[in-house]
Amino acid sequence: MPEVPDRPIRIGVLGCARVAWRRFLPAAVRVPDVRVVAVASRDAGRAERFAREFGCLPVTGYRELLARDDLDAVYVAVPTGLHAEWAAEAVLAGKHVLVEKPLATTCAEAAALLDLAAREGRCAAENRMFVHHPQHDAVRELVADGAIGGLRVFTAAMAVPPMPRDDVRYRAALGGGALLDVGYYPIHAALLHLGSGLEVVGAALRRDPELGVDVVGDALLRDRDGVSAHLVFGFEHHYRSHYELWGTAGRIALDHAFTPPPERRPVVRVERPDRTDELRLPAADQFRESIGGFVRAVREGGVGSGVLATTLRGLELVDTVREAA
Repeated sequence: MPEVPDRPIRIGVLGCARVAWRRFLPAAVRVPDVRVVAVASRDAGRAERFAREFGCLPVTGYRELLARDDLDAVYVAVPTGLHAEWAAEAVLAGKHVLVEKPLATTCAEAAALLDLAAREGRCAAENRMFVHHPQHDAVRELVADGAIGGLRVFTAAMAVPPMPRDDVRYRAALGGGALLDVGYYPIHAALLHLGSGLEVVGAALRRDPELGVDVVGDALLRDRDGVSAHLVFGFEHHYRSHYELWGTAGRIALDHAFTPPPERRPVVRVERPDRTDELRLPAADQFRESIGGFVRAVREGGVGSGVLATTLRGLELVDTVREAA
C-alpha cells in the first residue's frame, strides 16, 4: 500500500445523502486528522448547499470528484444498490474508500470489491459505525463478568415509521428494502454479541406488492452453543432501536442501541432477581469514532482481517435470510 503523507487525510464525499448531511459530515469536520475537501452530487444546487454548510468545495458529478488529485479517500453515500459500483470506481481512481453500510447488496459483490481494493493497494471499509460506540463494550463486559449468568437469548429490533413513497429506500432497483437498511443493525448486533458462528434457522419477509421491496421482516438465528437470536426490522413501525441479552440470572437491555445522537448518554438497564440497576454511560459520537478508525487503517496499511471477515459474514447472513424467506 502506498505511503501516506504526514498530514490530514483529504476526503471527498460522493453523494449528498441524508446520512452525510446529518451524521457523517458533522463528525468528519471535527476529526483533527481529516480535511473534508469536496462533496459531489449529480444536482449542482444540492452539492453547493452541502459545501456551504461544511466549508468545502461543491462538485457536480461523481466521476468529476473521483478525478480530483487532491483527495486521498472517498466516503460513498449513494443509494445502497450503487455502493459497490462507485466504491470500485473510487478504488480504481486511486482512492481509499469508506462505504456507508452495507458495503454491498450481496456477499459476493462485497468480496469482489475487497479483492479489488487489495489488488490496488487501497483500503476499502464499511461504515459499521454503531459498533464504535463504547456502550456495546460496556454491555459485553457485563456479560463476561457474569452479570446475567449464562446467556440464553438475544433479541434485537430496528424499525422506523413509513416514509414518503418516493424515498430511495423503497426503490428496488437501487437496493431498497428493510433487510439491507434497518435489518443490517440487528444482524450485526447479533454478530457482535454471539460471534460469527451464527446460522439462520428461519426468516420471513413481507414485500410491498406495489414497490417490490421488503418492508417488514424477522429472522431466527442460533449460535453453536444453542443461544438463539430473534431479530426484527421494518419500515412500518413506531421507531425502535433496541437489543436485549437474556440470561439464566438476569437481563440486560439497551435502548437507542444503533443510532444514538452524539450528545445522548446511554443507559444500560440490568435486571437481576433482587434488583434493577441503570448504568448511565458517557456520550459518544460513533460516526466520529468510525471515521477515526478508517483514518488509522489508511495510515497503518489496511483494515484488519477480522473487521473484513465480519463485513462479509454479515452479508452472508443477509443472503441467507433473503433465501430462507
